[in-house]
Amino acid sequence: MNSALSRRSFFKMAAAASAATAFPALTEPQLAMAQRSRVARVLPAGAVRIDANENPLGPCSGACAVISSLIPEGCRYDFELSPKLVDTFSAIEGLKPGYAIAYAGSSDPLHYTVLAFTSKEKSYVTADPGYEAGMYAATLNGAKIVKVPLAADHSHDVKAMIAADPNAGVFYICNPNNPTGTITSKDSINYALANKPKDSILLIDEAYIHFSDATPSLDLVKADQDVIVLRTFSKIYGMAGMRCGFAIGRPDLLDKLQYFGMNANPIMAVSAATVSLQDKTLVPMRKKINTDIRSETFAWLEKNNYKYIPSQTNCFMLYAGRARDAR
Repeated sequence: MNSALSRRSFFKMAAAASAATAFPALTEPQLAMAQRSRVARVLPAGAVRIDANENPLGPCSGACAVISSLIPEGCRYDFELSPKLVDTFSAIEGLKPGYAIAYAGSSDPLHYTVLAFTSKEKSYVTADPGYEAGMYAATLNGAKIVKVPLAADHSHDVKAMIAADPNAGVFYICNPNNPTGTITSKDSINYALANKPKDSILLIDEAYIHFSDATPSLDLVKADQDVIVLRTFSKIYGMAGMRCGFAIGRPDLLDKLQYFGMNANPIMAVSAATVSLQDKTLVPMRKKINTDIRSETFAWLEKNNYKYIPSQTNCFMLYAGRARDAR
């Protein structure tokens, strides 16, 4: 990831690009596309693409096989495949029935959660720098957006976030954080949960959790706490273009998301996701590949006197030496 300046720049461009849309809820690929348009609308052959935090390894071999086998079935909705995916995930994670819903990626439930739990009276509190997409839904809702700077170690400053607004509706914690790739401790998340305003929720985005050593927060869901956790197959599973993810939480919380609608999930995506979950070697193998490459990259940066924020994911922030980077 480039500097914070670049991050802010393409956020503004993306906002302009979405001005004519009825639902200005932008996602990571749209933000990346807005930045890319400054360079070239059509990328040259062989271009190195690192602007959307994609995984070039793609779907695992088992996922590719099931995708191919389902091509003739592309004329069908095959509604039973999504419950099968949810059941597989719930069994692996020890979740009770009704505590997870499959979506076409995690962007929809992110936006639906913000729409459901913010309002003109209940604000949206997020880290700065942090993943921007939820702010669009908050704006649509007329909710105040409160951006709280990261702590000195680049984790979420949860005490400052909780203190930022006693009327907050959603506290968004991306763990690991996008774009810094840094971790917020489980103790900090527990503090936020214990001290948040009544009727507010923690929205914990674990899109990058598999790349890191961060402690997942699914135990809080199992304990029926006021949290919704997001998971995606776009990152370590290499399925960004296929669109599959989960919202995980108490059934009464998830019911509020369904008010905004549900669509049929892509059958190739949910089947590939099911097979991927059952591949016990996939996550540890890909985590090691990413860790090794990241370590080599950081070693090169240090050798050449570049400053960066140490990350545990597949993205990081680099100080590009511009005056506005020092903030």
